[in-house]
Amino acid sequence: MSQEVRNLEPTVMWNHFADLNAVPRPSKKEERVIDFMVQFGKRLGLSTIVDEVGNVIIKKPASKGMEDRQTIVMQSHLDMVHQKNASTVFDFDKEGIKMFIEGDWVKADGTTLGADNGIGVASIMAVLSSETIAHPPIEALFTIDEETGMTGAMGLKGGLLDGTIMLNLDTEDDDELTIGCAGGIDVTAKGTYSSEPAGSGVSSYVLSVKGLTGGHSGMDIHRGRGNANKLMNRILWKSREKFGVRLNSVDGGSLRNAIPRESSARIVVKSTVDVGFHAFIQMEMEAIQAEHSTTDPNLKVILEPCDGITTVLVEKDQDALLRAIYACPIGIYRMSPDIDGLVQTSNNLARVLIADGKYSIQCLTRSSVDSEKMDEAEMIKCVFEQIGSSVEFGGSYPGWTPKPGANIVKVMNEIYLELFNDEPHVMACHAGLECGILGTNYPTMEMISFGPNIKGAHSPDERVQISSVHKYWSFLMETLKRIPKA
Repeated sequence: MSQEVRNLEPTVMWNHFADLNAVPRPSKKEERVIDFMVQFGKRLGLSTIVDEVGNVIIKKPASKGMEDRQTIVMQSHLDMVHQKNASTVFDFDKEGIKMFIEGDWVKADGTTLGADNGIGVASIMAVLSSETIAHPPIEALFTIDEETGMTGAMGLKGGLLDGTIMLNLDTEDDDELTIGCAGGIDVTAKGTYSSEPAGSGVSSYVLSVKGLTGGHSGMDIHRGRGNANKLMNRILWKSREKFGVRLNSVDGGSLRNAIPRESSARIVVKSTVDVGFHAFIQMEMEAIQAEHSTTDPNLKVILEPCDGITTVLVEKDQDALLRAIYACPIGIYRMSPDIDGLVQTSNNLARVLIADGKYSIQCLTRSSVDSEKMDEAEMIKCVFEQIGSSVEFGGSYPGWTPKPGANIVKVMNEIYLELFNDEPHVMACHAGLECGILGTNYPTMEMISFGPNIKGAHSPDERVQISSVHKYWSFLMETLKRIPKA
C-alpha cells in the first residue's frame, strides 16, 4: 500500500518517510524509533549521540564550498499521535502506518498518518543522507515526546548544540513562517464517587457520540468543531432532567492535544419512559447535527441496548460531576489583541473517564501569555474543586516570543517572495512548538518554523498535500543554500 508513496518526488524524502512510518513511534514509547535513528546516523558514518532523555543528535559537516556558513540546527520530533477510527482494526504497537494516495493527498487507512512530524523528520534524513544537496554545517535534533509533554525539549541541556539558527520543520501551512507559539499546561481533576444499585424496572443502554471531525487542539481550536465530551455531557444533563437517567460510566476523548471525536456512556432509564426517551435522543441528535452541520457533518448520536447495568452513581455525585463538566470552559477564551486572527488563550476538555468509583477529567490549556494561561487553569481548578476534586497542574511549558527582526526571518521572507512571487504570512501560532522550550537553554539562537500543508493532524483524517511538499522542499533547499556566513 505504501509503495506508491515511495515513487513520489522528491523520492529521497518520501522513501525516508515510508521507512519512518514502518516504525511504531507513540509518545513515551519511542525506544524503537530512537534506535532506528541511531542506526541511520551510524550507517552514514556521522557523529550520532542520544542524550540522557532520549533525544537523538546527528551532526554532518558542511557540503563543499559551504564551510564558512553558520551552523544550523534542523529540528523535528520523532513521536506521533496514535489515533484510529473506532471501526479500524489496527495495532499501533506492532504495525506500520498503511498509506495511500488520493488525488493530491497522502492519507492513512483509518489512522493518523504521522505527517506531523514525520515529514519534517524525513526531510532532515534526506539532507543528512544526500551527497548532492548544498548545505551548511548541520546539527540534526530529533526530540522525543513532543505530543504528550514535550519532555524531550525540556530535557535537552545547554552546550550540546553549537548552531546559531534553528529550522523547526513542524508547522502545517506552506504559506506561513512561524516565529512564535503558545505555551500550555495540563489541568487534571480527579476524585471518587459512590454507587448504588440500579434497581428494577430499568432499561440499560450505551449512549454514543461519534463521527466528529476532531483535530489539533491548538491549530484547530478556532474552527468551532464539536467537542464530544461537552456534547455527551449536555445530552446526559438534559436526559437526567427530563427522564431521570442514571449514569454508570463515561469514556470520552483520548489525547490531551486532540479535540475529542468520540464519547460513550453506560446509562439506565425507567422502562416506562423508553419510547419517550428514544424520541428525545433523536431530537437532541437532530438539534446538535444542525448546530454542527458545517464543522462536523458526520456527527451521530447513537442509543443502543446493552447488558443489564447493575450499579449507578448516587444522584448527588452524578449531578455534581455533570454540573462541573458543564461549567468547564472549552475553545477560545481570548483572542490576541495584538495579532489579528491569533487565538491567545484556549482550553481543550480532552478526556473524561468515569468508572469503577473514580473519575478523571483532563484538560490542556494553552496561551501565548503565561499569566493568562494560569488564569484559565485556575478557573478550571475552581470549577472542579467546588465538587471536591483534587486538581493538579502538570506539563507546563513556555510559549515562544516572536522576534520578527531576526536575520533568518528576513532571509526566508526574501527567498519565499523570489520563489513563489508572493509574501509569506509571518506569524505566531496557537499550537505548542518546541522552540520556546529549546530557547530557554539556547537564548541567542534564531528560530523559525515552516512546513507543507498538513490537514487533520491528530485525527484519522490527517493528510499531507503532495504538491505542497514539492513547494516546501524547494523552499527548504534554497534556504539551505542561503544560510548566512558565520
